Amino acid sequence: MAAVSTSNAVLVGAPCWVSLVAPDIGSAQRFYSAVFGWEFRTCPPGEEFSVAYHQGAPVAGIGALAGNSVPVAWTPYFAVGDADVAATRISERCATVAVGPLSFGTGRAVLAADRDGAIFGVWEGELVPGWTVGRDTALAWLELHTRDAFDAAIFYAEVLDWATDREGSCQVAYEDEYVVLRQEGEQVARLHGGAVEAAPDPHVRPRWDVHFWVSDLDEAVAVATRLGGGVVPPVDTDGLRSSVTLRDPDGVLFRVRERIGRYAHPG
Repeated sequence: MAAVSTSNAVLVGAPCWVSLVAPDIGSAQRFYSAVFGWEFRTCPPGEEFSVAYHQGAPVAGIGALAGNSVPVAWTPYFAVGDADVAATRISERCATVAVGPLSFGTGRAVLAADRDGAIFGVWEGELVPGWTVGRDTALAWLELHTRDAFDAAIFYAEVLDWATDREGSCQVAYEDEYVVLRQEGEQVARLHGGAVEAAPDPHVRPRWDVHFWVSDLDEAVAVATRLGGGVVPPVDTDGLRSSVTLRDPDGVLFRVRERIGRYAHPG
């Protein structure tokens, strides 16, 4: 299976994008633009998809809802060389392929749920130039909340070729009670096991949390609340770095985390 390459590195199974499917793309753009200062540019294949930029750097995608099979949620995508192979591996491991492989712009996508129901995607094709996750000044960070982090790590490793000797493969380690995913030595995501369950409440069921960094946490929370969003308790404080789970006006969960200096991940 071919690897996905960028101008800087070869990626095998690494996070390569985050995206939101929204009922009203215009309303979603206005909300996230106000909270984060994002600017949006329409991208192929048409007006139904746009990329958010912050100070010239790509952050995330927002697309219009098409049908009931696509969840209204922030979703991480992982780079693969062959979407068909990835989809087959997902199905063979008793997980769910919800959509795809589907041609989209310059590549092909699969939307899936892992064995515990956490939604994720895989992407075969060109990557958005300049987007990074977790490292240095990256604007997004990923964390999986699931029942058994080790079992989840095995599932994703088998689907995405983690922990192999292939060039660009992500490495997995147990650090500080988390399963940590690294790419080229940089922490790009982590998996946390514990108090989650298969429940209607999206805050307690297994999920990939997408974190966005802000310079002023209180201001981001105030703007989100004023525009119809809300805070989902509890508020976590981790040393000098704080994070809050918010919901947008459509009920979509995301986290905001205050950046201190050049910290680019919670760990």
